[in-house]
Amino acid sequence: MVEESIFRGVIDFFGKIGIYDVILPFLLVFTIVFAIFEKTKILGVEKIDGKEYTKKNINSIVAFIVALLVVASTQLVSVINEVMANVVLLLILAVCFLLLVGVFFKDNEFSLEKMPGWTKFFMVVMFIAIIVIFLNALDWFQYIFALFVFWDATWAAAIIFVLVMLGFMWFITKDNVPKSKGDKKE
Repeated sequence: MVEESIFRGVIDFFGKIGIYDVILPFLLVFTIVFAIFEKTKILGVEKIDGKEYTKKNINSIVAFIVALLVVASTQLVSVINEVMANVVLLLILAVCFLLLVGVFFKDNEFSLEKMPGWTKFFMVVMFIAIIVIFLNALDWFQYIFALFVFWDATWAAAIIFVLVMLGFMWFITKDNVPKSKGDKKE
């Protein structure tokens, strides 16, 4: 049997005292919410000597409360833990892929900036992967798969009806102004 190391014991100790279930999710949510409030200045600014400063005290209190409310919900914490683990795995996968692609370049430095089409493609792939990670963490895949398992004419008719209604609403609300000839590319 493999003996447990001291570092493994430290990790287990951190788990027992709630570092992973309370403190780290709290810090993550607090930091993100506080950064959003500071960037958007949604809770207002103060003018001191002609300079505008964000209301850090209000921003921090609201971010603190939001983070505490999130940590109070074990379901939200488990979703955060699962999503963050999978996003880090996705990030490692992307770095490994870029390392493998870089092997095929000679002495030149590999950069996706020289290939804007590939950059957009990877951004779309990463966005879709993050959506899939969130759907999986929220257990919504079971409902999506149930749609395909229990597919029948009623579902097809409902989806076709919704699409026809959306198309009709788009047709009614679209802008009927003809485009000028200056807008055309030659």
